[in-house]
Amino acid sequence: MTRVLGLMSGTSADGIDAALLDLSGWPALNAPAPLRLPASLSVPRGRVVAHTFTPYPPDLREAVLRAARNEGTPSELTQLHWALGEALAQAAAPLAGNADLIASHGQTVQHHPRPNATRGWTRPATLQLGEAALIAQHTGKPVISDFRPADLAAGGVGAPLVPFADWALFAEPGVTRLLLNLGGIANLTLLPGTDPGAVQAFDTGPANCLIDEAAAQAGQTCDQDGALALNGTVHAPTLTAWLAHPELQQAPPRATGREVWTLARLPQPAPLSVPDLAATATEFTARTVAAALQWLATPPDEVVVAGGGARNPALTRALTRALDPIPVRTFTDLGWDAHGFTDATREAAAFAFLGYATAQGWTNTLAHTTGAAHAVHAGKWTRAPGAS
Repeated sequence: MTRVLGLMSGTSADGIDAALLDLSGWPALNAPAPLRLPASLSVPRGRVVAHTFTPYPPDLREAVLRAARNEGTPSELTQLHWALGEALAQAAAPLAGNADLIASHGQTVQHHPRPNATRGWTRPATLQLGEAALIAQHTGKPVISDFRPADLAAGGVGAPLVPFADWALFAEPGVTRLLLNLGGIANLTLLPGTDPGAVQAFDTGPANCLIDEAAAQAGQTCDQDGALALNGTVHAPTLTAWLAHPELQQAPPRATGREVWTLARLPQPAPLSVPDLAATATEFTARTVAAALQWLATPPDEVVVAGGGARNPALTRALTRALDPIPVRTFTDLGWDAHGFTDATREAAAFAFLGYATAQGWTNTLAHTTGAAHAVHAGKWTRAPGAS
């Protein structure tokens, strides 16, 4: 029995999801075997046996958001790297005893997938914080972390990385399924059957990040239950101006982040109330997701939503309208919650699988989805204390 603990904090920067993924039926950890989907396992091909969510304290979240806004000094960034390592170690502690391996995505604070002179990006670069040595030291387990740089070094945009895990865990013969993650940023994975070469995946644009910024103007960390948006009205001129953003016209491979999608960088044709701003940001997310489907080679039979945005009724309603007639479903609708897969566990479980694949010696990226010259072994090893 192989169990891997995945640690994930996304662009919402609200805290750490820890998901313990049981991979019984897959080859044992470190057992030489070629990569192939186990024919004996039905979808999903794994089980999340435990999950915790550890929210960031307000000061830590603010430090992360400051780093994402390119604020702060090198000293502050160094302190943040260590503070996040401690936070990840603490989040891992309750579940680490039952894990053979820990896979930590860390916290992205900057992601520059392509040079951009107007932003001062002279080269592709990415930065995920959260020192893995602290996780290994506190848990006594080996850690695989820092998954994105290998893909950038091979010419890719470093995102999205979860499609490899989506294919391994959720691809199903005869079904064209689109998995849509609604974190701070929205990204999709199209699974046309079980052919990994046919998978498409890319970031579509913002999901919750603009909505969260609107909620912050009301003193809230997020639009809880979509209440602000449901009490607001979409401002058509603002929506039109945002939809003209040049990044939305870019064909995949496409990766983006808070460096691009922040209210301060978007045109504001008129001052808006907080509810109207939230409603406009919510509609914008839905429209950008729907528009992104133009890049797909095959229309999906269904869209399956995950991430924090899946718990926002205003956003899911807007998506249902924008994607009609394609049905919008949840992991619960498909019965995957019986295997521990929910909108809260999907990404942490995905990075658990990516760590497992690295430990097996498999490449764990789909180069055609990131634009890399070749698939890579994403993730860096930090051995357990005392390991030879």
